[in-house]
Amino acid sequence: MANEEAMIKLRLDVDYPYPSRAKSYLYIALGIKKRKSKDYLKNSQAIAKMINESQKEIMTYWFFTPYTIPDKKLLDLLNPDKHEVALHIANNPYREWKILENETNRTVKYYTIHGTQRLIAQLLWGRKIGQEGVKVPNDFPLKNFDDFPSLGLDRARYSHSLDETKKIAEEAINQNRVLVAHPDWLFRKKGRGKNHRAAFYDVLKIILEVDKELDTLRVRKKFFFKIAYDIQEYEKNIIPNEGFIEKLSERDMDIFTFLDRKWCCPITNPPGTWIKSDDNVGLLEIKDYDGWWSNVGKKTRNMVRRAEKSGIKTDVVQPSEKFIEGVWKIYNETPIRQERAFPHYGESLDTVARNISVAQNSTFIGAFLQEELVGFIHIIHGDNIAVISQILSMQKHWDKAVNNALLAKAVEVCASNGERWLMYGRIGNHPSLDKFKESNGFVKFPITRYYVPITWKGKVAIRLGLNREFKDALPQSLKGSLIPVLNWASRNKMRLKLHFAK
Repeated sequence: MANEEAMIKLRLDVDYPYPSRAKSYLYIALGIKKRKSKDYLKNSQAIAKMINESQKEIMTYWFFTPYTIPDKKLLDLLNPDKHEVALHIANNPYREWKILENETNRTVKYYTIHGTQRLIAQLLWGRKIGQEGVKVPNDFPLKNFDDFPSLGLDRARYSHSLDETKKIAEEAINQNRVLVAHPDWLFRKKGRGKNHRAAFYDVLKIILEVDKELDTLRVRKKFFFKIAYDIQEYEKNIIPNEGFIEKLSERDMDIFTFLDRKWCCPITNPPGTWIKSDDNVGLLEIKDYDGWWSNVGKKTRNMVRRAEKSGIKTDVVQPSEKFIEGVWKIYNETPIRQERAFPHYGESLDTVARNISVAQNSTFIGAFLQEELVGFIHIIHGDNIAVISQILSMQKHWDKAVNNALLAKAVEVCASNGERWLMYGRIGNHPSLDKFKESNGFVKFPITRYYVPITWKGKVAIRLGLNREFKDALPQSLKGSLIPVLNWASRNKMRLKLHFAK
């Protein structure tokens, strides 16, 4: 960990006015300085808010070109306690310095030179071919910020993993070095050719210790829009406020979706802008283990007894090398499960170990046959709910009712913890699995899923019904006939993948 007393020094070279490089090129080429555009310095605003939200001791030096002079919205965020306006020279040092001070009403102390290695950039900025930067007069009164030792944060992220970049940045902070980044690379993917930079948002948020409410956010890209969701939406209450939606907007999300946890905490008086959709969860209400045992049918009880007679023993286990290896063997037993491709088939032992090691608020239950792990169940404990994340067993031992034994043990564990609700996915998209859930006491519990449109693209997508999953948009009457077809396509896709992997 970095020394908390060390000040974070951040240098931001604001080269381009818009997140879109193409739009920035066009405006610079045409000499257009339009500061009232909605996305003008959008990434810079996002970074400024992150810095202001951070409780870390930090000073940020913003280097602006003639085409990125901050507008009032950004200037209002650049309070002098954490921010300093500086000059990023494009062509004319004195003229650009005076313009920047007049436009911002800030005293400028430092400068850097905007470098242009590519031919197209040199022409764009009015340079001579081969001229990477302008010469600054010896008597220029501002101090050259390049004299300070630095670390390119977006460059480091290009070459290293997130954890490695974090360690490198923390070491640089402790050495009193300046972290350098370009706002237009905040969310952009890896560069190509000479652009050895990459998106640095993930490491910046860790360094600043902000946006923790976005840690569990995931994004799906569908057609022309992006839809964001929280991977813990079943385990915690989510009610997006204006600030949260604004952060998603700054990160180019078009739709945010979440669900109403009606079993414990129903949402009252939702805004009219939230679009409703019917959804469900497979839910079991637990009062005590004996009550569950009495309520399930005779066939289910006999299946649990069969497991016991077959020598299956279940118990709560702590993740260990032996357990992880057992899970890995189960994953790689067969590429096809429940008549469709199994997504975990082919995962390496290291990947399985990493995924299990990062699991939080979890309980693992193992099913053993003569010391061998033949099945397991992973339970995630949330607020007013326990969620079955995964239940799997060796196909060669399915005759021993391993999954029934695991589920019975899961109910016993939840009952002993005083957990009232146990959730097992949804009901309605997999007939054989639905039957297993219902035979073990799970019911189809109706809930509401909300979609919050953030952009015009989000509104269009929702109006066209593109926000919903294809299988959810299908009438229930069609699902029965289409599921075998989808399963067939899934199996053959996996077979082709394995064939070409040889």
